[in-house]
Amino acid sequence: MNNHKFVVSPQWLFAHLEDPDVVIVDCRFSLADPQLGKQQYQTSHIPGAYYLDLNQDLSSPVQEHGGRHPLPDIDILTAKLAGIGVNFSETLVVAYDDSRFAFASRLWWLLRYLGHEKVAVLDGGLKGWENGGYPMTEITPLKKSGILLGKFTANLQPQLLVNIEDVKARKDSPDVVLVDSRESDRYRGEREPIDKIAGHIPGAVNYPWQELTDNSGVLIPLSVQSQRWSNIKSAKEILVYCGSGVTACVNLLSLELAGINTGKLYAGSWSDWISY
Repeated sequence: MNNHKFVVSPQWLFAHLEDPDVVIVDCRFSLADPQLGKQQYQTSHIPGAYYLDLNQDLSSPVQEHGGRHPLPDIDILTAKLAGIGVNFSETLVVAYDDSRFAFASRLWWLLRYLGHEKVAVLDGGLKGWENGGYPMTEITPLKKSGILLGKFTANLQPQLLVNIEDVKARKDSPDVVLVDSRESDRYRGEREPIDKIAGHIPGAVNYPWQELTDNSGVLIPLSVQSQRWSNIKSAKEILVYCGSGVTACVNLLSLELAGINTGKLYAGSWSDWISY
């Protein structure tokens, strides 16, 4: 088991299901079928878990620029977090999905951007939970019994975020590294299943986000993650992007797990870059 403040095991979560200071969030989503995650949640989920949707809750509507998953409206998101009982800087939010942290990491990053550090991902995701024989339910919680709705006032951390102008201005600096988080064939421009143009931002290096976990969605050892970033760990800034600012958050999580806190999200990512 990887011991880190941003990771919890299924065993730990099972022991804390009734903890009033823990809120569980199901982040399952499918880019190919945007309704699938919510349907899966309504059928079966970890007891007490709430559902936050990538498109409806963790992103704002698509515009001409800003990429396929622009960051959500901060006031709306903080209201939703309070509505599921999250108290700013007090409640531990545990996020899970069934996609090797692809969507749970988006919530992890958003909460830290809001200034809320008490957030972790579930190691192994839902598969790890089920493989451990832990319970599932179809009951949707309204709010935790006897607990008032949370109080959540964001304390934004703008240093965690960059936009296209920042990337243009800083990507070629010798102490800045630009990381493309997509699969290697998309990075090389050999395949592009989603965006209108294939390729990558000039100067970017490729660290595919799937390398954070094994095939079952369990985190690789922290020592291996540290070694993974060894060539760029001394950079003053590591600017991270993917297709739309979602799976880049998996690499940002990996950087933090490796003890590297210089990672920043280019939220618009490739889909924003090619919109100009």
